[in-house]
Amino acid sequence: MYPAEIVQPMRDELTAVGFSQCTTPENVKTALSQNGTTLVVVNSVCGCAAANARPGARMSLDNDKTPSQLITVFAGVDQQATAEARGQMVPFPPSSPSIALFKDGELVHMLERHHIEGRPAELIAENLKEAYNTHC
Repeated sequence: MYPAEIVQPMRDELTAVGFSQCTTPENVKTALSQNGTTLVVVNSVCGCAAANARPGARMSLDNDKTPSQLITVFAGVDQQATAEARGQMVPFPPSSPSIALFKDGELVHMLERHHIEGRPAELIAENLKEAYNTHC
């Protein structure tokens, strides 16, 4: 588990643009039970989360269509909430960071770590915008 003071700035990058931090499995279940679209970012302390995933997720919100709801869980910190979110992302194996789009509780788009690592944030944002335009 990482100290709160280390991860807080990483949480703030997403909550500052409208993401709700889910810290319990119940938070995740409630969010994913809502009608509409939900973007889930599995946040992480790794470099590809800092350079690619968080900036890409933030940039993706500059689009005509966006998800109804934005949530995030923090891998290695909110372990049970992260496990619940990952459980909803089956058949994809757990990875951090990762970004998933759900529509009416069903997974409709997934970016695993191997889609994020080494790719510019702009490319991740464009990928997510395409998913929003299709599903939102």
